[in-house]
Amino acid sequence: MQLSMQASDTELKLVALEREGLDVISAHVQDTCVRREDMTWLPKQKRFVLSGMRYDWVGAKSGLEERVGTVLRFDRVLGVSHLGLADKRPDDGLNLLAVTFEKTEPPSGMVFLTFADGSVARLEIECLEAELRDVGPRQAACDCPGHALTIAEAQ
Repeated sequence: MQLSMQASDTELKLVALEREGLDVISAHVQDTCVRREDMTWLPKQKRFVLSGMRYDWVGAKSGLEERVGTVLRFDRVLGVSHLGLADKRPDDGLNLLAVTFEKTEPPSGMVFLTFADGSVARLEIECLEAELRDVGPRQAACDCPGHALTIAEAQ
C-alpha cells in the first residue's frame, strides 16, 4: 500500500496511489459537504478537483465536532461522467459518502464519488493518484452529519 500521511492540529494531508490508500481517504471524506460548483475537471491538466467542508471524524472522537475546508485532487484523469448531478443547481449541497476505485486494465480504472442522494461522479483514470489536503478554515459543526439509511427486515 502506498500512503503518505501528515497530520497536525489544523491540517490533514493524505496521498494515495493504490486502492487501500484511497479507502483511508474515503473514510476521512465521509459526510463532506460539497456543492456541485466546487467540483472541477481540468482536461488539459488531466486533473479533477473537489473542495468542500470535511467533517473531522478524528476530532469528533475526542468531543470536538468541527468541519474543515478540504480539497480532494485526482491526477491523470482521462474523462469524467456523472449520474444525477446535471439536474442540480450549482450551489446545491451534496453529502459525499464514499470514494472507491475499480481497476479496468491495470493500472487504469474508474474512481467513483458517491453522494447520499444517489448521485455519482465517475472518473476514468490512467492510474490512481489522489491527494486529500485540509486547507481551512475550521468551524464548529452544528450537528453530526448523517444520511438516510434503509434497513431491510428479514421476511
